[in-house]
Amino acid sequence: MAIPTPTRYGPPVANPETLDETRWRQVTTRDRAGDGTFVYGVKTTGIYCRPSCPSRPAKRANVSFHETPAEAEAAGLRPCRRCHPAAAQEPAASLMQAMAQYITVHAAESLPLARIADQAGMSPAHFQRSFKAALGVSPREYQAAQRLARFKAGLRDGEGVLEAGLDAGFGSTSRLYASADGSLGMTPSAYRAGGAGEVITHAVRETALGPLMMAATRRGVCFVQFGTSEAELLQQLAAEFPKAHLLPAALAAAAPLDAWMAALAAHLEAAAPRPDLPLDLIGTAFQISVWRFLMSVKPGDVVSYSELAAATGKPRAVRAAASACAANRIAVLIPCHRALRADGSLGGYRWGLERKRALLDAERRITSSG
Repeated sequence: MAIPTPTRYGPPVANPETLDETRWRQVTTRDRAGDGTFVYGVKTTGIYCRPSCPSRPAKRANVSFHETPAEAEAAGLRPCRRCHPAAAQEPAASLMQAMAQYITVHAAESLPLARIADQAGMSPAHFQRSFKAALGVSPREYQAAQRLARFKAGLRDGEGVLEAGLDAGFGSTSRLYASADGSLGMTPSAYRAGGAGEVITHAVRETALGPLMMAATRRGVCFVQFGTSEAELLQQLAAEFPKAHLLPAALAAAAPLDAWMAALAAHLEAAAPRPDLPLDLIGTAFQISVWRFLMSVKPGDVVSYSELAAATGKPRAVRAAASACAANRIAVLIPCHRALRADGSLGGYRWGLERKRALLDAERRITSSG
């Protein structure tokens, strides 16, 4: 009589003795087909694993089988840090998310690729490919972003630049400034002080799509946002740079911001091309690569999120590409409104779908009239 195939974390099937023998054979052969159908626990270590775990198998007398990870944990067992058995339901995505969490926790440490891959139970090359496909960045880039996030949090909590850098895993001030300066958009000391010492010029103009604020550092435009009122927009800018010197454009000597705003407003009224202005981009390497590609898309043209991911060299990072669009703080000048879903529908837009539709229509009118 054939042995019934166990369902994925389903109810117990008939003939448990024969089933246990089958499961033990899957454990001893590290059969990946068993992953997601059961887990096994080891009494002597207090750990439970998936059947394909690369760890050395325990003695049969010390092994117990459980239908689900929850059942194993209810029995007092803890998950194996090598095979991550709870991620077996969706091995690729869930395991990579678990490894991203591992990198986050250990971001301040030295994390050679071989060490992380070993934690995942994979070869370094396979892990590198899988992680990039799931997260959109390499493990090294992800760790760098986590270090920077930890460094920024330390600065906000009042730590000194050197102390926050060391806590985040930067071994020297030269490495700290090389890693952090471009992503912060200002020096680490200035960021720690909430933008203290930075002069950010801003202007608000009523446009065809509602009130619009533009703000710029000496390096270029760092903030373009639609809102409901000038007061709301100024509040958003102040929250981003709480200690910067926010200077209205009308009071800034020889400030170009009013002219830039006029050019952008003319574009929004479909009377002129999108102005080519200097930008102070603040984001991760992947986000910046997405934004730069969007700026290369011709007015009136659109791309899907999957095409956008492929253009940045990470074709499977579709969600990450969409997230980069959502993180864009510079409306219109970084034209994330040109990114659509694969079926041609609008998808999302940080400043509302009506504005997204209007921007696309305006670009098409300008293109057709030219």
